[in-house]
Order: sequence, then structure tokens, then C-alpha cells
Amino acid sequence: MSKKVAITAPIKVSELAEAIGVDVMDLVGELMKNGVMATINDSVDFETAAIVVSELGFELEESEGDGEESTTTDSDVDMPRLSVLEPGEGEPRPPIIAVMGHVDHGKTTLLDALRNSDVATGEAGGITQHINAYQTEHDDRKLTFLDTPGHEAFSILREHGAQLTDLAIIVIAADDGIKPQTKEAIRYAQEAGVRMVVAVNKIDKPGADPNRVRQELTEMNLNPEEWGGDTVVVDISAEKRQNLDKLLDMIILVADLEDLRAKTEGPMEGTVIESQMVTGKGAVATVLVQHGKLKIGDFIVAGDVYGKVRSIEDFNGSRIKEAYPSQPVAVSGWKDTPHLGAFVHGVADEKAAKVAVSTASNPREGTSAITQADSMTAAMHAHQASTVPVVVKADVDGSLSSVVQSLEMLKNEEVRVDIVGSGVGPISESDIGLAESTGATIIGFGVTVPGRIKQLAMRSGVDIKIYNVIYELLDDIRERLTELLPPEITEEEMARLRIKAVFKTAQKETICGGEVLKGKLVPGLLVRMIDEEDESEDEDKEPQMKEVGVVNALQREQQSAKEVVQGELCGVNIATKGKLKLKEGDELEFFTRTTKKRSL
Repeated sequence: MSKKVAITAPIKVSELAEAIGVDVMDLVGELMKNGVMATINDSVDFETAAIVVSELGFELEESEGDGEESTTTDSDVDMPRLSVLEPGEGEPRPPIIAVMGHVDHGKTTLLDALRNSDVATGEAGGITQHINAYQTEHDDRKLTFLDTPGHEAFSILREHGAQLTDLAIIVIAADDGIKPQTKEAIRYAQEAGVRMVVAVNKIDKPGADPNRVRQELTEMNLNPEEWGGDTVVVDISAEKRQNLDKLLDMIILVADLEDLRAKTEGPMEGTVIESQMVTGKGAVATVLVQHGKLKIGDFIVAGDVYGKVRSIEDFNGSRIKEAYPSQPVAVSGWKDTPHLGAFVHGVADEKAAKVAVSTASNPREGTSAITQADSMTAAMHAHQASTVPVVVKADVDGSLSSVVQSLEMLKNEEVRVDIVGSGVGPISESDIGLAESTGATIIGFGVTVPGRIKQLAMRSGVDIKIYNVIYELLDDIRERLTELLPPEITEEEMARLRIKAVFKTAQKETICGGEVLKGKLVPGLLVRMIDEEDESEDEDKEPQMKEVGVVNALQREQQSAKEVVQGELCGVNIATKGKLKLKEGDELEFFTRTTKKRSL
């Protein structure tokens, strides 16, 4: 009879082993047998734990938790939300401005000019690949800017960027016009109810046509002010720093119309812009403070992760003690990396933080971005011929989300990417184990591979690919998927021949004579005939044809011929796949077959 054990899930592997009284490594081994790659510090959900321990003779019951935490009332566990202020409530705050647009239209160059930095030249592949947050001042007014990626793979980041902001600058190159990511950025801003200011950039470039851009804007129902509409449009050159003051003036003017306010005291509220694992600091999240005050020593919660603030750094990397509304800061002290877009809020103490995490809608079940149950399913499907199994690791959570989303879109009915695991941070030993057990390639985006991990990968036969540019990663995976696609085969009938005589029938050669009924017969054509062994009794069914060989040589009037056309008599030498049963009156069909490589 199975022994019953009560647990609170999710539960660490080490704690589960202790609860049922078995050696932790035996439990890890049992998990691996079931396709769950977990270390002693990873957590598993109740269903996974129940399946595994049942094979060890135990039956699990899900506990409601200890008595102390079970006394929380419904009001204690209500999911927190960003505060909504009444008109006039709170204090004025700096505007939060997203800079959005198509790749290579000058978004980052514009921000560099505004903050006198040189970020653009150092970007991998020349494109922004994370959300970057900065603050600058104009006429003694602070402005917070978010730089969002323009490459199509980063739509999830652009969407978050629009949702976080009060105002969006839509950057459009005057020599290129509105492009797909421009339209997408405008749509995100419209859906989020964000006011827009259009910056027509690169007006100093050959072929620049700001009026063409304005015309394209009207086609999207964004009518420029100077044309009688309500959309602010400013012509600039970020590279030459032309009209930047005018752009900032208009940003402040539009922002002031919104009467932006926030609570400056009380528990902090904000949003995770980005998160990553940093050597020597652990989990670090870039947080945009939206209400209240964030201080060293505060306990904060972001979805299913909590932490005690150990350090706060401003956008310049300088350590500060406090952060206020509209300020982007890097915060360390988290127990794990919070997810991109997670709502952050301050709590009274660690007990309150643990309660908040336990009531999160999607509590974390381990370091992988997929659940342990999903790992089982992934392992079963990893070796299908139509899949490319991968483990994805990225430097920050936003990039991880974008890479995973983009890889999931690389598919059709025949091939797809199978993401068997994913996570934030350097490639680890557990990643190697998961890749080895599923036959996956490890894809690292902006991450490092420690020397010992490289050696372990070589010994395990695991392939690791590291990328710093998103489109290079996607191009490589697309190529691998393309190789799995069966080729496109096209056949074309070229001629038909009615047999009038059979001169020789051997195992690999047949010589016959006949009349060309249609087309043109040449050496090298493939040959097929009606399959006499097709036993179908359906009179309406088309007779089945089978391929029988290839034309070796032709003869006309007892002389070698390069071609024979309709109406002519000829002899045909056929290299066959077996002995043919030919007789007078049979017909042979001659055809070509071309094979074309397909693309995804």
C-alpha cells in the first residue's frame, strides 16, 4: 500500500526527497527517467512530483501550506495593480517616452544625441537588441526615454515599450518612409492609448522627402498639424543634431497636456523593463519606478519573484540610495530574474513577500522558462525528423522572450523548432544535460560559455551556438529547418511509345521497338508503364503507373538517333530496374523529374 505524504507545491527536489525519506540523487535519477531534467535546487509542480514518487511507492497529497500563511484573508492575496490616480492627485512627474520605429531609421542615434553618448556604434549588428532606458534634461525638466528594438524579431519588446509610456516618438527616416515595423510601432502606441510625436529623421540624406512621409502618415490616419491635423511632426537630423531642441520642446508641450502625476511617497510600484544574471551581483532587473519611492533594504515583489533591494543604480551606473517615479534603475537582490513586463510593488517584510509570491498566477517551477511537465513532452518529440530541438539561453529576459517567440514562428506544417528548455543567464551544466538527453542544440544569445562547460559539451557531444545578432541566429535556424524540408519534385511527360515488337528482355536491359504517339523521345528520359500487378477492381480508378527504367539509346532506321518525334518508328534500349514483362500493344510513358530545394 502506498504511503501518503503531504507537500506544498511547487517544491524543491531536495525538499521532496526529504519529505518522502529517499536519497536525493535517487529522486533526481527517477525524475530523469521520466524526462524531467532537474537538479536538487530546482522545483517541480505537484503533478510531476506525484507521478514520479508514485513509482517509488508514495502517494502525495497537496497541503494548503503552514498554518501561519493559511490565515491570510482574501484581501491579503488580491493581485496588486498599478495605482490609478484621480485628476489632480499626486505630484507632477517626468514624462516616460518610448522611441520607436523601423530598424536603422535612427532611433538609437537620436537618443545618443539627446544624452551625448555613443551607444549606436557599439551595438551588435548595428541594431538595438534590448530596451534601454535613460534620463536627460531639457529646460530644467527631466525626461525619461525608452529605446526599443526595431528588428522584427523584437515585437514583444516594442509592445512592452509602448505600454509603459506616456508618449511615443515614432522615428521615420526621410529617405526611406514608413516601413513594416513603423506601422507596428504606431499600432502598439494606438492600442496603448499613447500620444505620438513623429520625428522625421535623416533630412540631410540624399533622397530625403519629409513631405512624402507626411503623406504616408495621412494614409494611416495620422494627420500632421501643419496640414490641419493633430499629429505633431518635427523634421530632424539626429546625426547633425538639427532641430533637436524643437523636438524636445514639442515633447514637453504634448506631455504637459497630459498632466502626468504620481504618488511620490509610500510603497514603490513599477514595471520590469529588463532582467539578467550578472556575475558578482546575481539577478538584476531594470525597473521603471511609476509610483512611490524605492530604497535600499526594501522588500519588493515582481510576479513570482521577490527580493530585498541590495543595490540601486541609475542609468549611468552610479549607485543611488533612492529612486522616484519615472526613474529607470537597475536593482539587485532578487531571488531569481523577474520576467519582462512584470508588475513590481513594495511589501512590508519578507513574510509578506513570500505570501505575495505564493499567490502569483503563474508561480515559478524552476530555472527553466518551460514547466517540468512540458519538459517531458518536449523530450518525447525532440527526435522527430520534422523538428530542430533547441535549448535557448539569453542574457536578459526580454531577449529570451523575443528569441523564443521568433523561433516558434519559424514553422510550417512540416517543420518546426522544438524548444525543449530556456532560461536567462550563462549556459550551465544542467543545460548540457537537457541538451544531451533530448538531442538539442544549445542556442546562446548574448551569453558566455564558461571553459568547463565547453569541455563538458564536447565530452557530451552537445553543440553550442552563440549569437549576438538576432537575425544571424534566425537565419541559421531557418537554414536548418529548410534542410529538413522534403524537396519539391516536379514531373513532366515528354513522350509516349506504343510497343510493336520486343527484341530482348534481360534482368537489367530491355530492347523494344515501337511508334512515338506524342512528344519527343530522347536519351536520358525516365520510363514508366501501367503496373500490371495493380489488383484494384475499381473500374473507375485511374490505372497505376510504375517507374521501370531510363532510356539508354535510340535507333531509327537501324542507325543511332539523338531524338525521335511523334509519328516516327524507332528502337529503344532501356536500362531497367528489373525484368520487364512487355508485349505488343503496351504503351510506355517517358518523362523528366526535377528536384527543387524548398525554403521556409
